[in-house]
Amino acid sequence: MAAVWNGVRVVITQGDITRQDTDAIVNAANTALAPGSGVDGAIQAAAGPELLREREEARRRLGGSLATGTAVATGAGKLSARRIIHTAGPIWGGGGHGEAELLRSSYRASLRVAKEEGLASVAFPAISAGIYGYPLAEAAREALVAVRAELRESPGSLREIRFVLFNARTMEEFERALR
Repeated sequence: MAAVWNGVRVVITQGDITRQDTDAIVNAANTALAPGSGVDGAIQAAAGPELLREREEARRRLGGSLATGTAVATGAGKLSARRIIHTAGPIWGGGGHGEAELLRSSYRASLRVAKEEGLASVAFPAISAGIYGYPLAEAAREALVAVRAELRESPGSLREIRFVLFNARTMEEFERALR
């Protein structure tokens, strides 16, 4: 499923984010920028040891951690993408702790980094919808609200945004939110 928002193609697909041919892929990172599980673990395994060095350098530049709702770019190691944009999404705590704002901020900050770097295409996973426990339907809705808002302000260099989702259920929720 696809749409066009402010001249940018927005695509929802099922697949392996590490195999995307986009300029950047977004990593659902933790605040320590340490290798984790889920999509973060898959990205680290596919990118190889160079990404570990890049993460450490980024952590130092940031003063020790990546704040929730922010983003930073590194090289992509062995991946075909040129860059990895790491963002720390919120851990679901019931919805009364600013999670929606932080999740939207994670998406928007990632897009701002992509635009600052002049990137044309970015692939996103479902940030916070895995081990961080964000309810899937709400995570999909917030993701699309954030992306649409950022593109409305300025698409910059962006031409395509892909949501690359790991299973059919997640893809269906994102498609429902796009309608």
